[in-house]
Amino acid sequence: MYGTIRTTAYEPDPEYGPLLEPLYVMRLGEDLHTALTGLHERTRRRSEGPSRLPIRQLNSLLRAMAPGVVATARNADAVSDATWLYGREPVPAGVVGPLVGTWAAGLLRGRQDDGTEADDTTDPELEDRLLEGLDATVANLPAWETEQIDFTETSVSPGGTAEPARRLYSLLPEWVAHRLAARPLRALGPEIRFRVVSRENGVELVSWPPQSCEHKKRTWYYSALITITVHTVPFVQSFRVHVSTSIRRWATHLEVQPGQLRGMTVLLDAPLPWPDSPGRAPRLVENALAFDRGRGRLAWRRHSAAILLPDLDIVRRYPEPMDLFSAPEKWLKGRDGIAAGMVYSPVLGPHSVAAGVMPKERSLLDAWVEEGLRPMLRRVPDLTRVTRKNTPSLLIRSAAAGQAEGREAALALSRRSALARVLNGAPLDVDLRWQNAETKEALLAELPALVGLSPGRPVEGAADTWRWQADGIDIRVRTRPAGSLAAALKVPGDARRPVALRLADAIDDRCVLTAEHIDRPEGALGLSILEIAGKEGFSTVPGSDPKHALRIACARQGRLSQFIALPQEMEDTLVHRARWTWLDAFRQLGAISPPAHRVGAGIPGDLQYVALWLVRYTRKGPTRCPARRLVAVRVCPGENAVQGWDPDRAEWVPYPRLLQSLAVGARAAEEVDARPDRNKSGYGTGARSDHHWQQEAERQIRMLLYQLRDRPTLFLADAGNLRQCWPRLRNGALMKDMLGFGDGPNQRLAVYGPDLRVILVRNGNGRDEVPEWYAHDGKGKVGFTKGVWGPTDPDHRVFGSTADVPHTATRPRGLMKLVPTEFGRSAPRKTAWNPGCLELTVLGCLSEKALADAGRGTEPPDQPAEWATLAHQLRFHDDYPPLARPLPLHLARLAGEYVLPLAAR
Repeated sequence: MYGTIRTTAYEPDPEYGPLLEPLYVMRLGEDLHTALTGLHERTRRRSEGPSRLPIRQLNSLLRAMAPGVVATARNADAVSDATWLYGREPVPAGVVGPLVGTWAAGLLRGRQDDGTEADDTTDPELEDRLLEGLDATVANLPAWETEQIDFTETSVSPGGTAEPARRLYSLLPEWVAHRLAARPLRALGPEIRFRVVSRENGVELVSWPPQSCEHKKRTWYYSALITITVHTVPFVQSFRVHVSTSIRRWATHLEVQPGQLRGMTVLLDAPLPWPDSPGRAPRLVENALAFDRGRGRLAWRRHSAAILLPDLDIVRRYPEPMDLFSAPEKWLKGRDGIAAGMVYSPVLGPHSVAAGVMPKERSLLDAWVEEGLRPMLRRVPDLTRVTRKNTPSLLIRSAAAGQAEGREAALALSRRSALARVLNGAPLDVDLRWQNAETKEALLAELPALVGLSPGRPVEGAADTWRWQADGIDIRVRTRPAGSLAAALKVPGDARRPVALRLADAIDDRCVLTAEHIDRPEGALGLSILEIAGKEGFSTVPGSDPKHALRIACARQGRLSQFIALPQEMEDTLVHRARWTWLDAFRQLGAISPPAHRVGAGIPGDLQYVALWLVRYTRKGPTRCPARRLVAVRVCPGENAVQGWDPDRAEWVPYPRLLQSLAVGARAAEEVDARPDRNKSGYGTGARSDHHWQQEAERQIRMLLYQLRDRPTLFLADAGNLRQCWPRLRNGALMKDMLGFGDGPNQRLAVYGPDLRVILVRNGNGRDEVPEWYAHDGKGKVGFTKGVWGPTDPDHRVFGSTADVPHTATRPRGLMKLVPTEFGRSAPRKTAWNPGCLELTVLGCLSEKALADAGRGTEPPDQPAEWATLAHQLRFHDDYPPLARPLPLHLARLAGEYVLPLAAR
């Protein structure tokens, strides 16, 4: 068992002092800002609302084609005197000017950065005058200025959290990436070089040219991928640079049609077009393409610089989207000095190179990064184990036949008891709709096995109905073919109506059909299990997947719903999938509770767990209707109860009732305008409505907290999820043992309950907010391990929770993909499953100060490490592999699957 883990995170080294570097900066300037804004106003679609200057595409072009430009500032278009460009040297006006002119001319010709055409009302004479005025402005670009940039510029919040200067979130990753890209990687064997890719959130390093491996008589391509981002940690007074590593796969064998591509990334490697240029910039240019239904073909999407490169460089031939789709491998290898790589995603078909890197390879890449960042940045100190109580009271797994059977019998008894508690004397009425007889048989066999009952048999006189009765449970399963219930939705094709309204009509039709075939359960808990194709089976017609419609329809019939996918060819996992279908159905019924913890006497015996989750959909959500809904779940271990909060009735209700009410009562976040051009944005509600929603959400949260005052409570919240409606959960706004809402002052935790504790959990949140990690023994051995980790400071409030790799995902820890070693040519085909580190912040507990402020100074204070250990143990359950979040949060998040708002008609 490892005693130390190492995170791939770095911080400014105090011994080095401020990281100062002189850079050249250019501001957008009043004249250029006015000229570009006027041009944009003449070319943008009149149906659009007020918008800012769309210079993201121009910034991408400048970073790619202007050697010496280090970075472009975010939001420089909002204020004319804001810094726009950062450079190592003053880039000549003969380079910047043509780039700005090419972009502006593209706007005038209607080549918008989202691929749409401008209005036809533009006057040609006015175009000429605009271009002439722009040429004069570009000829007198703002001058470059020198500025001493402090790459460690930081303030500290009142709560003790570092807050780096806003520009460092984009500028510092660029600086780090260019510094690393200047050094080849030799630690893995053959030399590997990297190119820089600028992203909205951080910067990537991609090894270039790609590597290859042979499999199934085909060549598959991949690269090393390093992502660099800047983040903060609650109550830590230095910011962090997170460096994550993985594999980027390139798509060269496409098993889809152009019409199925909704969006894919293309990285372009193009030479600089300037005379006497150094050849190539150290960057790859990020672009995006998708099928444009209006034009009936593949097209470059929003902000793609590839739209403009043919106008800038008329000598070379740049790829059109259909060229890339038809010959991706040829363009990846390069044509006439230009190369383009289509980034792989699973919708394109299978790929023989598997995802992820194993800890040994990650440690070698990490050592190369550490060497490249010295002496300005230092590695964050390793974390040590804070407890050896890594798991709750779980049943011991054993390979011995007798012990394995005993364990399974004990689990079956536990599940049967949980079902009896949930049913409370009522029958469980299951309507099973199947398409394959094998699936039906597997489901009927797994149900009694999971709850420790004898194999069932059909009820006499009803060959399609099975029944089990024992120990207070009564389960009836009626099996019938799925028929038209599992067919694709038929969404009306009237393009004059918004898709949300048309989809709502199709869902209503499926609800009518469901009501004709599935009865309401009378005096019983109702559950429907439906065998249905996976989402790939409905990918050819957008919106035709009926799962969400069936979930709404079943809820209207008073039933929960669970789906099982159609079996695939050569599949041998049917029994496993049937087992998980029933386990998830038990979870929906609320027949689940956390195992007894092993933290110690510091945890109150009557403690309850409450978790809060924000369900948030934009117009791209499952019903194409925006929604925002808070879901609260309460778990009372001593009472074996799982409940959900009903805000309308202001009371706790059984978890199954919560799920049904979410599906039946889900409301859209706004009305859907019947005019198609009024429903293009994500929410469209405006800043005022967003502020109103935030106030309403915080009111609901305060009301919920007041309901918890009667007993000791551990309140669990996902910071990355909830700060969208509760901004005071932002790291810089946190204060120990305090809660804040809106613009009001922070309040002591005791205001919301004398025995309330609050833990914030955070994962990568799609932005690498929590760093990657690997365990090591200090002697060269690396791997993974489970546990709770923290620094040696006893007053520390932030901990890491890690889980070991599931037994189904084990791989040799020394697996090397970038340079295959003793594992030979097959190494790139091995999936490297990497367990994430879950950050646990003990925001509020009964610390010495909190107890003293509450007049309870004689009571023993809480130990933050114990409460972090409790949250960590809530990730473990006998029926599941380690959960991504503590069980109450897991239940709250999955309840969001029932939030399915329909557009009002």
